[in-house]
Amino acid sequence: MAFKTTYLNQNISDDGRRELTIKEFKRWLMRFDTDKDGRISKSELRQIVRATGGWFSGWKGKAGIKSADKNGNGFVDESEIENLIQFAQKELGVRIVPY
Repeated sequence: MAFKTTYLNQNISDDGRRELTIKEFKRWLMRFDTDKDGRISKSELRQIVRATGGWFSGWKGKAGIKSADKNGNGFVDESEIENLIQFAQKELGVRIVPY
């Protein structure tokens, strides 16, 4: 599943999925931080799922927070972004590379 947004360059990998660096992914995520608190909430993650063309955004938003939010505060903050990267690669069809 490919992104349906124009927020970042259209870097498509060999298998048709979007390929982003970690830095690009973090910058893209923060575009959905509507309250500008530096954290991603369940409703903001739901918007991310919708922006990628994903289905079941409510369920995936809840599942994404559950899998990424290790301290249980209901948000994904900077220290938990790595967990959200794993979720995005598995559930949203995004390839995130370190370079």
